[in-house]
Amino acid sequence: MKHKGGGTICGLDEAGRGALAGPLVAAAVILPCSRQFISRRAGFRLRDGKILSPKQRKKIYSILKRVGATIEVEIISTRSVNNHGISWANREIFRRLIKKIEADRFIVDGNLKLGRIAGKTGKVKSVVDADATVTETMCAGIVAKVERDTIMNTLHKEFPQFGWKQNAGYGTKRHILAIQKFQMTRYHRGIFVTTALKNFKMGIVTEGA
Repeated sequence: MKHKGGGTICGLDEAGRGALAGPLVAAAVILPCSRQFISRRAGFRLRDGKILSPKQRKKIYSILKRVGATIEVEIISTRSVNNHGISWANREIFRRLIKKIEADRFIVDGNLKLGRIAGKTGKVKSVVDADATVTETMCAGIVAKVERDTIMNTLHKEFPQFGWKQNAGYGTKRHILAIQKFQMTRYHRGIFVTTALKNFKMGIVTEGA
């Protein structure tokens, strides 16, 4: 959608950055309509996807498809996260998306410095809490979360003991206890798990969103 004085905005956000298991997933979204229009179609207020229920997020994603929103999704595997680190993965996944899509402005959630991107460097801006304030970025976060939850639900069938269908790979108490009992799988992030186990012994449990 064209914005006053700013042209077309592409919002970008990720899901799974702080998880102990599973891939990093990010999405880019350009909207053909307003936040109010999507909210009316949904029957509830469009807002930060972390506040919405899984059912609400799926409904928003379905609406985005029906109204013809431009949607691109990128995935970086657990193996790549383990090999290169989450900081690399977080930058790389957004760089890939920006290269794939055309817009006048790119609003990325967070405070990342993505470096030079041929022909687009000056169009990219990282904004803290953009997933709660910029409609396109808000929708990108919802898309990324739905896509990643779908992946984790599938992986749950292979390793149900870790409860990924419920915790999406984040460091819940059940997940950490399961790692202690069954050990890590190829879908776990080694450094993240090591840190989580140390924190757990000290009574610290961080359950991501």
